[in-house]
Amino acid sequence: ARGFSVPLQRPADCGADRYFDSSRLACAPCGAHQRQSAGGNSCVCEPGYRMVSGNGGFSVTCEKCPENMSGVTQDGWNCITCPKGLTSKGNCKCPINEILVERSIDGILLNEALCIHCNGSEQSFSASDASGSRCVRCENTFIQVSKSCDCNRPNILTGGLCFLAPEGLPPKGAATVRFTQLGITLTSAWFLKNLQSSAFACWLYSNLTACQALGNMCVMNMNSLSSSSTDACGLFQYIFVSTARVGVIHSIPYWRHNLPWLYYGDQPGLASQVLEKNHFPTTFTFKGTDQDVKLKFIAASFDAAGNFLKWQSLEGGILQLCPDTQTKLNAAYVFGTTYQQSCKIPVSKILTDFANPVFYDLFLEYNGGNGQQHLWAVPVLNLNLQYNEKFVNQGSNMNNWLLTRRFFLVDTLSGKENDLGKQPRVIRIASKITISIHLVSHTQRGTIYPPLITVAYTDVLIQNPETQSVMVSFAVSYEMNQSEAQIQTDIALGVLGGLAVLWSLLKTAGWKRRTGSSIIDLQTVFKFLLFYAGDLANVFFVITVGTGIYWLVFFKAQQFVSVLLPLPSQEEDFVTYVACAFSLKALQFLHLLVSQLTVDIFFIDWERPKGKVLKAVEGEGVIKSAAAPVSIWRTYFIANEWNEIQTVRKINPLFQVLAVLFFLEVVGFSNLALMDASSSLTRSSESYVAPWSRILRFGVSAALWIAIAILQVIFFAVIYERFVEDKISQFVDLCCVSNISVFLLSHNCFGHYIHGRSVHGHADTNMEEMNMNLKREAENLCSQRGLLPNTDGQTFQISISRKMRLHYDWIHETLTRKRGPARLLDSSANTFEQSTRAYNAMNKFLSSFIDHVHKEMDYIVKDKLLLERILGMEFMEPIEKSIFYNDEGHSFSDVLYYGNETTLLIFDILFFSVVDLASQSFVLAAILTYLQQELFRFIRNTLGQKNLASKTLVDQRFLI
Repeated sequence: ARGFSVPLQRPADCGADRYFDSSRLACAPCGAHQRQSAGGNSCVCEPGYRMVSGNGGFSVTCEKCPENMSGVTQDGWNCITCPKGLTSKGNCKCPINEILVERSIDGILLNEALCIHCNGSEQSFSASDASGSRCVRCENTFIQVSKSCDCNRPNILTGGLCFLAPEGLPPKGAATVRFTQLGITLTSAWFLKNLQSSAFACWLYSNLTACQALGNMCVMNMNSLSSSSTDACGLFQYIFVSTARVGVIHSIPYWRHNLPWLYYGDQPGLASQVLEKNHFPTTFTFKGTDQDVKLKFIAASFDAAGNFLKWQSLEGGILQLCPDTQTKLNAAYVFGTTYQQSCKIPVSKILTDFANPVFYDLFLEYNGGNGQQHLWAVPVLNLNLQYNEKFVNQGSNMNNWLLTRRFFLVDTLSGKENDLGKQPRVIRIASKITISIHLVSHTQRGTIYPPLITVAYTDVLIQNPETQSVMVSFAVSYEMNQSEAQIQTDIALGVLGGLAVLWSLLKTAGWKRRTGSSIIDLQTVFKFLLFYAGDLANVFFVITVGTGIYWLVFFKAQQFVSVLLPLPSQEEDFVTYVACAFSLKALQFLHLLVSQLTVDIFFIDWERPKGKVLKAVEGEGVIKSAAAPVSIWRTYFIANEWNEIQTVRKINPLFQVLAVLFFLEVVGFSNLALMDASSSLTRSSESYVAPWSRILRFGVSAALWIAIAILQVIFFAVIYERFVEDKISQFVDLCCVSNISVFLLSHNCFGHYIHGRSVHGHADTNMEEMNMNLKREAENLCSQRGLLPNTDGQTFQISISRKMRLHYDWIHETLTRKRGPARLLDSSANTFEQSTRAYNAMNKFLSSFIDHVHKEMDYIVKDKLLLERILGMEFMEPIEKSIFYNDEGHSFSDVLYYGNETTLLIFDILFFSVVDLASQSFVLAAILTYLQQELFRFIRNTLGQKNLASKTLVDQRFLI
């Protein structure tokens, strides 16, 4: 297979004796006595040779000129005598103010070239033009100063203009440009040629173009003023101060007649007056006509020489250096749309596209009361401006700012040192442009302050334009004074935080009561801090969710603009609040997890032996009668059911995550988090996509999480648990059918009791008897299931006495702490027997306790007071008797996931939000949220199963 590869060659690679053959796209040699032309695409004869024939490229024939006619005519076809010498190209040359004549009027070639002097005296006032081929009228300043075309001393010749001796002229200016970022100060060829002449012409003749050119040179020097040198800005200020008598334009004191408006003035505090004293005289809306929705920026543009070019609308991307579609570029000027654009631009492209700098005076157009179009001047904050060698426009204190008017995008002119036709040594680029729109506080009609355009320039030392690049950005930001909102947030945080302290103190007091201790020790302080962490997390969560939903509703739904979103820098406090909420909620969640994994629980088996059986006595060879053993399978069955409901929740976590992700990414709710005025859920691929607001992202996702969770809770509570299955209620029913009660202690002296004693006396029955019992119960042919006679109350909160707790611990210790021979032998048989005895002893003790056998450890049953239910604590201390509080809400679920759905849900929301705020990806947040749910569910199941086996004395091998 043949390749289709060709070498890359450029005209610059060909050298002096070769030309670039465009048909071959390669260099080709020139003929004898020939060299490359100026354009590089053909050959021309060497000096001293005339062209005999030539059709471009290689087909050129050259012939040497005779000794007496060594010169070559301008067109290269003939030889001619040159009386006044030759140029480097072999052509005839003439002195200044003389023109070269090679042919007579009728076109006949002369044998000897003539140098004809241009008559510069009165009536003619002619001089040779730049090409030296004809006489033209000399520049007017020559005529005014010397009445001739000569500018002899003591007159001053500068920039092609002639001025009188320096009495009353501005001082001589320094033609230097400072590139502070690079530490370079160079003499600019453009300044050297035009600075002094522009200053003189502006001062003496009020020449409009010269004044504009002088102002442009000041702008190219970053509007910087120095007391130590008279540069372009120094000359401009000299003329500005000296022309106070000529008056101002449009009653603006900083805009003098004939001069460009460059500065607002250096009075302290002037910037704040310009930006915040007056309102912009029109209003804006999010939903209205094109006139009310768009910012109509218009710029007066000038070239470097001071010529007015045209009025230009900013629509179309005049200030946006990064290429993009017209629709996306114009989106920058839709009111309320935060716009950001950034890219890298090759220096070679900059040199090509911006060979001639353009200067802009920016205005915002609006309709006056009489229908007349008006313009409002937009101030410029140049971050590179220096005043007496100090940067003054740094920081947020606008009282120190020095505002300007004119700016440029790219300056490839002032960095040229010697020859204006050569590549510049340094270029200056507006690498960061930001238009800031500030909303007036307490406005209801979309009133704004005058916009501000902030420009930061980057100095680039040209080394290799093909490989060098510059990062540029353009942004439009909207802001309002957020101090009032911050104050309200701080007040809410302070008030709710104080209430959280009181609530945590109440929780701690309730915890102390439930632990049966009245001593305030280090554990109490630590417990208070844990309670306070959870309550403070709720405070931060409420504030952040309220803030997010507030901005979501009031920003997106407004028609007449009254609020604007906080800037990314103003969102830092909000992000901090979310991070604090997540950290504290994670601490509360871990505390909850540890508490649930350390509860004491025991299953009380009420089943009694049915009859007796014959049993051989081991070691004696004797058969005796004994009570029939009670089956353990019911206990194992209840233990497994309890193990299964430990991580049951009021919602489906997987459905929750998938539903939130579906509404965010598929339905398009995520588009509500964009920093623009649109409340549409769909966006076209051609439209501009504004940056994300972190507050709106949190508000949208949190609102969806809460809304979907509420719908799930309602669905499960009203429909699923009523018509399909209610695992919590079914567990209570199962306990009653199995003749097993559940005794659990979440605190040292507080816990829950599920009364599962069968009303039929036995649960170890066959299928027929079981169905008969259930039928009798359904037909009310037997007593009720409640602990108390003629009641249905099966679940209780229990507050046990200290004596009861000590006896419970004493029985349990027989298993957890081996003593005597059992500890020494440590055999599995001894362990098994010890476990069996401990189980039987605990079962006998608790069943007798429920049956009021132990009068010294008796209990009473009562209802909780309303205030006790609200505060979650008990006012009565169980000193002599334990207290069973009637519970109709299955409060034993507090030791399960089921009873802590709010904590789990808030933790999931905050985890999702923190991941999203860090990654700006809802998909990643959803995946990681589901993974953490599964991880903690696995931990809760595994460790909960071990705790269940340890506390209930049920062999873990039977927990599946």
